Amino acid sequence: VDGNIRMDRLETLKDICGKERLVLDLSCRKKPNNNNNNKSTKDIDDDDDDDDYYVVTNRWQTFTNYKITPENLKNLARYCDEFLVHGVDVEGKQCGILEDLVTLLGDHSPIPVTYAGGVRSLEDLELVKQLGKDRVDATVGSALDCFGGTLKYNDVVQWHKRQNH
Repeated sequence: VDGNIRMDRLETLKDICGKERLVLDLSCRKKPNNNNNNKSTKDIDDDDDDDDYYVVTNRWQTFTNYKITPENLKNLARYCDEFLVHGVDVEGKQCGILEDLVTLLGDHSPIPVTYAGGVRSLEDLELVKQLGKDRVDATVGSALDCFGGTLKYNDVVQWHKRQNH
C-alpha cells in the first residue's frame, strides 16, 4: 500500500500458516531512471542508492519503497523459511543472470534463497553457484527444451545431481 510492504499482514500470514511453510516471493528490479547500465563498474559508487533493487508488485509494474538490502533481507527472514527472488528485467529472456543481485543474495541472505531470471545455460548455473557462494539455488524456465528453449532438461538434472555429491 502506498509503496510499502504491509508487515502487519505478513505477520498475520506467518501466524496463520507458520514461518516454516512460507516462501516469500520477492520480485525486484532497479528503477529505470536510476539504471547505471551506461556506467562502467569503476564509475559506480558502492554506496550509490541509484544501483539498488526494489521489490515490485502488480505484475512487476509498481515499485515499492522496499530495497533489497542486507538489513531488509534479515528483517523479512523473520517471516518465512525461504526467499524466491525474481530478477524481473531478465525473467523469461534467456539473456543471462543479474550477477550483482545473485552476489547480494549469496553474501547476505540469512535463509535459503532461490534466484529466478535469465538462466540460459549450464554456465549460468555455475555462475549462480559461484557468485552465490553455494548458498543460492536457481530456477530454469523458458531456456529448457521442454519449454521451447535450447537447454536440455536432462543436462540440468545431471548438473544438479553432480552438485549434490
